Amino acid sequence: MAALDPLPPHRPRGDGHRTRIVLAEVSRRAPSAELTRTELTEQTGVGEALVRGLVRAQLALAVRMSLVVAIGLGGLPLLFAIAPVVGRTTVAGVNLPWLLLGVASFPFLIAVGWGYVRLAERNEQDFTDLVQRPEP
Repeated sequence: MAALDPLPPHRPRGDGHRTRIVLAEVSRRAPSAELTRTELTEQTGVGEALVRGLVRAQLALAVRMSLVVAIGLGGLPLLFAIAPVVGRTTVAGVNLPWLLLGVASFPFLIAVGWGYVRLAERNEQDFTDLVQRPEP
């Protein structure tokens, strides 16, 4: 015979019940940076929402920069297929496709990487400013 458990069973996180978290209501109750830091360290719903926002911003940035690389480098073979005369052009005795794909692509990738790092750091700084904002 099984023993009776007086406590209700623990509900898993994905139990179908949702809790709506409104940041404006939380900030009206205690408008301090300490509350926001506490929300993050204790991993409450508000803290999770803030971190999810940062992760979403970083993911969106990564996708945008990936599209820039895909269009920038992926468009070159398409250009050479559409305009074969460009593909047969030589510069200093070297075919233009070799120069663009083999040499010019590296500075392009470095520039995109530099831009990504700057924008990712800006996202993180915005997040830090939000967490550490002073009391109004």
